[in-house]
Amino acid sequence: MNVRLRHDAIVRSLRRTGTSTVADLAADVGASRRTVLRDISALRDAGFVIHSEPGRGGGLQLDPQSVQTTTKLSVAEVFALLISVASMRAAGNLPFAGLADAGLAKIEKALPRDKVRDLRRLLDCLYVGQLSPLVDISDLSMMDPALLPAFETAFLQRQCIGFQYRDARGGLTDRIVEPHAMLILPPLWYLVAWDPARDDLRHFRMDRIGRPELVQGAAFQRRHVPFEDHVRPVRDLSR
Repeated sequence: MNVRLRHDAIVRSLRRTGTSTVADLAADVGASRRTVLRDISALRDAGFVIHSEPGRGGGLQLDPQSVQTTTKLSVAEVFALLISVASMRAAGNLPFAGLADAGLAKIEKALPRDKVRDLRRLLDCLYVGQLSPLVDISDLSMMDPALLPAFETAFLQRQCIGFQYRDARGGLTDRIVEPHAMLILPPLWYLVAWDPARDDLRHFRMDRIGRPELVQGAAFQRRHVPFEDHVRPVRDLSR
């Protein structure tokens, strides 16, 4: 478990239990007591108010107000929330849509100006539509969690991305492409990219992409991506 995930796990554990010992937290996150103590110090430096009471019956307590005021979301995390909502809306399966949109609007307002700019640039690359019932989704699998962080940098910096792609027959090829759009056709998600090796725009199913990594080099120019009539920019979806 990396540091960020461990910090999140500690905060969740303290919120859930109210009071916890260092030993209990260490067992929860699979780390040593010394590591957890360093994590507690880092969380305090980040603004979380964590009280410590020695003796029997004591332990660590998290001030619930500090969670509401100091939790920091990255652009990729907010983008993941937004595209998840957009995907559910496109599939016609978004209960409590008004509350979801109101909550996301509050999150966006809390972001620093530079992160808001990056978020809007990412949203400009996101499109949503309906999947044809003729498309076979029997082999649908989980997407690599490393995709979204890699896409964030690639889209914002217009940087090529390399990955291993598995086709419908299971064959593997290595690709280096220019990412230009993300297309959500629930339950399938696609990376729409210019493939220099094929000299054409290609749609890559994200659940078939593995080992994504950024490719250093000159930034590419954004290309026009044609979509079918039923596909709309996510910004055009009614809220």
